[in-house]
Amino acid sequence: MYSGLCIETLLMLKVVFKLGYRQTEGFARSLLSLMSLDLEVPCYTQIQRRCRALGIEPFNIPTGRSIDIVIDSTGLKVYGEGEWKVRKHGYSKRRTWRKLHLGCDPKTGFIHCFTLTDNATDDGSQLEPLLDQVEHEVDDACLDGAYDTEDCWDELIDRTINPIIPPRKNAVEWYEQEEGDMPDYPRNIALAEIEKMGRKEWKEQSGYHRRSLSETAMYRFKTIHGRKLYSRKMATQQTETKIKIKTLNIMTAQGMPKAVKVEAA
Repeated sequence: MYSGLCIETLLMLKVVFKLGYRQTEGFARSLLSLMSLDLEVPCYTQIQRRCRALGIEPFNIPTGRSIDIVIDSTGLKVYGEGEWKVRKHGYSKRRTWRKLHLGCDPKTGFIHCFTLTDNATDDGSQLEPLLDQVEHEVDDACLDGAYDTEDCWDELIDRTINPIIPPRKNAVEWYEQEEGDMPDYPRNIALAEIEKMGRKEWKEQSGYHRRSLSETAMYRFKTIHGRKLYSRKMATQQTETKIKIKTLNIMTAQGMPKAVKVEAA
């Protein structure tokens, strides 16, 4: 009786205004009454049931150019005891959390890709599924040291994306047969430049510091939508996260503040 778009709209109202399912139903009825529209609203239990298998199309991000991508991950609470109980008595085996992996454009703030995994999944394993979601051509990819693996470097090189990943502090040069037989490999070039100019200077010259803007996207996510997921099962948590990401991109499309560097007086 109700379209997927109807359920998706109600879920957007729910996450933006931080409502419960029953409150969402009442809020929608009030809106329709104010608009003098004689339309039915699905009950809160139906909204919750439909959420489990709802197909949500991502927001169509407007761009006519190639983009850079910055990727990082953060944790989201799911369920478990409060902080006071954990400090006093420890935590139980039911306490857990999810890991949200985000990829955004540092110039616009749009989130182009995301994955939601359990807390045991390493960051590097999510690079391929993240890049598969990006519909635009990517020039640079800025990632932290958690992605300093052979699979991640090769994945970016195969996609003709410039990898900007700081090798770990104890990193050594990679080679195939003997040391020094891969001088043109991007990671080996980065190691040579770091040894020559220093890690701090290399990060500034390579543009690595743009990666911090992924943390800005995570801060926006947690400020607007909170630091935890209200859904209990992974399937509905995936739908919940898709809704939250889509609302963030819609807000970003309305306009973002322009930051301008000002010299000290």
